[in-house]
Amino acid sequence: MAEVKELLRAEENGTISFGDYTLVSKTKLDNFEFEGDLYKVKTFVEITKLEKNGMFVYESVPGSAVEHFRQTDTEVSFTVTAPEDVQFTLGLEPESSYEVFINGSSAGKMTTNLTGKLSVGIELGANESAGVKVVKC
Repeated sequence: MAEVKELLRAEENGTISFGDYTLVSKTKLDNFEFEGDLYKVKTFVEITKLEKNGMFVYESVPGSAVEHFRQTDTEVSFTVTAPEDVQFTLGLEPESSYEVFINGSSAGKMTTNLTGKLSVGIELGANESAGVKVVKC
């Protein structure tokens, strides 16, 4: 079972990990500094949400644990673990096309809406993980 007991942590490889879907009440960590940016995470069994410098980055329903999250101008990659099927939304560039890969296989191309949000659903068994990569086309 993957959960980030610190709620948000910096990894040695320059990524971050966050979220603990085992918590029964909403818990948050604010003003976590990483590479010059301030992060905020809210997490519990129902939802996990990440913000960077006050801007939306990630949200999942139900709550999830995200490991090795890395976001560049052209790609987002991470591993997500949840207690059941999970839907996550990423904050990306508005009205742009992205190809989504789940465990190395293409799940197809998607376009973000006017606010830059892209939502993806993944079928997971109890406490299973999936590798996610979203690449700008």
